[in-house]
Amino acid sequence: MRILVGCEMAYEFHQVTPVIAMLNVHASRVSDLERPDYLITTPAVPIEGYRDTFGNWCNRFVAPAGRMTLKTETVVRDSGQWDPAEPDAQQIPIELLPADTLQFLLGSRYCETDRLSETAWSLFGGAPLGWARVKAVCDFVHERIQFGYEHSRPTRTAAEAFDERRGVCRDYAHLALAFCRCLNIPARYCTGYISDIGLPPPYAPGDFAAWIEVFLGGKWHTFDPRNNDPRIGRILMAFGRDAADVPLTLTFGQNTLLSFQVTTEQLV
Repeated sequence: MRILVGCEMAYEFHQVTPVIAMLNVHASRVSDLERPDYLITTPAVPIEGYRDTFGNWCNRFVAPAGRMTLKTETVVRDSGQWDPAEPDAQQIPIELLPADTLQFLLGSRYCETDRLSETAWSLFGGAPLGWARVKAVCDFVHERIQFGYEHSRPTRTAAEAFDERRGVCRDYAHLALAFCRCLNIPARYCTGYISDIGLPPPYAPGDFAAWIEVFLGGKWHTFDPRNNDPRIGRILMAFGRDAADVPLTLTFGQNTLLSFQVTTEQLV
C-alpha cells in the first residue's frame, strides 16, 4: 500500500524568530519512503538538521519577519495491515527492564505520576498484568475524556484531563501514559499520521495525532486511547516522554498560525 503524507503550515512571524520543526517521518520508517520528506520553507532559508536525545529528526532555522510556509510531502510504503495486537505480551519486572526504558517510568511535564499514583492503583491494581492491564487503562481513558477541538489547551496536564474529563488526543495520551507509568509499565508519547483507510466515511479533516507505546514482552507496542481501535497506516514522526519533547514546531518568539493542513491519503 502507498500512502501520501505531508503537511503545510503557514505562520506570520512578528519579528526574526528562531524555529525548531519536527515534521519529518521517524527514522524507523525512512526505508519505507519513496522519496525524502524534506522540509521546504517559503521563503527559503538555511536549515540545519540534527537528532535530539530520543533520535527524532529536527530541523532548525531562523524565520524572517512576515509570512512563512512550512511544507513536507512524501509517499510511504505500508503493509496495509491493522495495528498489531499481542494479548499475551507480559509486563517485565522493573529490575529486568532495559536501561533505556527506565526514563519512561518517570513523571514528566504533562504526566504527574505523583498526583495520579493512588488513583491508578485503585482503578487498575486488580487488572491482570501485561497487555490486559494496559487495555484496561486505554478503555478507561477513552470513556473518561470527551473529545473536542474546542477543548484544546496546551497547558492541560494528565491530572487536569482526569478532573476535567475533556480534551484532544494529546490529553488522552498523557492520561494513559501517566497511569501506565504509575503501574510500573514504561510508556512513551508518540506523534504522527493516522489514516482513515479501511474505515467507513465520513472522515474528519486531516490532522496529526498522538498515541502511546508501552514496553511489554521485550518490545514497544502501540495503543491509541483516543480512538481505542486499530488503524491502517499509522506513521510515526517522533516520540518522547510527553508532548513537551515533541512539539511540531518550537518557536522562540511571537507568531500567529495562519493555516494548517495535514494529508494522509491512500494512493492507487
